[in-house]
Amino acid sequence: MGMGTSTFVIRWINFLTMLLAIAVVVFGVWMSTHHDNCRRSLTLPVIGIGAVIFLVSIIGFLGALKNNSILLWIYLILLCFISVGVLVFTVLAFIVTNNGSGHSIAGLRYKEYQLQDYSPWFVKQLNNTHNWKHLQSCLVKSDDCKNLYKKYKTLKQYKLAKLTPIEAGCCRPPSECGYPAVNASYYDMSFHPVSSNKDCKLYKNARDIKCYNCDSCKAGVAQYMKTEWRVVAIFNVALFVVLSMIYFVGCCARRNAATVRSKD
Repeated sequence: MGMGTSTFVIRWINFLTMLLAIAVVVFGVWMSTHHDNCRRSLTLPVIGIGAVIFLVSIIGFLGALKNNSILLWIYLILLCFISVGVLVFTVLAFIVTNNGSGHSIAGLRYKEYQLQDYSPWFVKQLNNTHNWKHLQSCLVKSDDCKNLYKKYKTLKQYKLAKLTPIEAGCCRPPSECGYPAVNASYYDMSFHPVSSNKDCKLYKNARDIKCYNCDSCKAGVAQYMKTEWRVVAIFNVALFVVLSMIYFVGCCARRNAATVRSKD
């Protein structure tokens, strides 16, 4: 790659990523003022990511602008650490999300999920009392269960619905309990459960209880997290390829800067 081309490319790439970093930090600050505690808990990670991106970008930008080989060395070392971190996280994400799938139930268009089917790491995190209390409070505040009766106005519509993993696990008792559904948000609890599953006794029709303490709810959350993590892992594969290309261009820019300095 030409002497001027590599520094020009690195300069503009890092200028654009600096703007991106500022946007990420602003978004993080906006989240910190949001009234939803669930979103607010993500504030520090988002601001931290934005700060790291900004720091690395400004080092790369100044290094390319000034043809400073020392700054470009620092930039390449940081970029290498980030690339390795992305690669490690991606591999772990694929390993952790390898287990777990839903079970088809006769007469239902959606699947039910069982906690023991998922990665031991997922199970450990969800069984942690502190973690689950936080997740549980977020689920209670969310519209997943609250809006079921609005989405499915008749019992027939509800029985033909394709519920999400969280709706299937947290908003209703497991099918094996045998409780008849009266509508999308209410079950007839006068029937004695036909299953020994502990979730059958934990389920209540109350909006703030439902099946939020059930293993089926934790399994629904695990399935949701698995899907989200898979999306992030696939994105990270593309990100790793892009970072590798930027690293290559950065190496050219550093070599060119060293050449210019040696001539001076």
